[in-house]
Amino acid sequence: MEEDTLEHQRAPPSRISVERTLALIKPDAIDQADQIQEIILLSGFTILQKRKLQLSPEQCSDFYTEHYGQPFFPSLTAFMSSGPVMALALARHRAIATWKGLMGPSDSTKARETHPDCLRAQFGTSDLRNAVHGSETFSAAERELKFMFPNSVIEPILQGEAAIEYLSRNIHPTLLTGLTELCKIKPADPFTWLADWLSQNNPNTPQITEGTVVENGV
Repeated sequence: MEEDTLEHQRAPPSRISVERTLALIKPDAIDQADQIQEIILLSGFTILQKRKLQLSPEQCSDFYTEHYGQPFFPSLTAFMSSGPVMALALARHRAIATWKGLMGPSDSTKARETHPDCLRAQFGTSDLRNAVHGSETFSAAERELKFMFPNSVIEPILQGEAAIEYLSRNIHPTLLTGLTELCKIKPADPFTWLADWLSQNNPNTPQITEGTVVENGV
């Protein structure tokens, strides 16, 4: 991960790539899902997809297969299957590292001492009930995204001229409309007003797919 970070630091701006990662809002924090998603968006992420679902203990075992055999494994799978979770496919530059930093240390109690502003400090209560999950590595992100969104086909993230063309066609018109409204209204807090307006008028707002289980065969 250190080597990848250095590569991103050395890369010129035109070659900065966008990463994807999986975020899970766990059963203990599902009631705060809207608040957590707002923090995610304010942190520069794009939510490409989201899905609310209930996992079975067997599916939790498959998802956390790298922890199989650990003493906490039975408690982990029991907890993660105890209620619905929200799966989010996130994208931004250095998404994996940024999301891990936003989550904070895995133990919520310790996180409140060392990283009081992180999500686990704000919404978690223990090492197990720590509100959110994130992919650890590139390969883990790829596997976990496929696990949670097995029927989805995500097109490659555009770069270079293709990205500029996409922005001109799909982003600039909405942004121009919002800025025009901003100039007309002249709110006291223009940044918050514009952020709220864009959130309410986003033509690409992802849809929540309700489901009881992840499809068989993942």
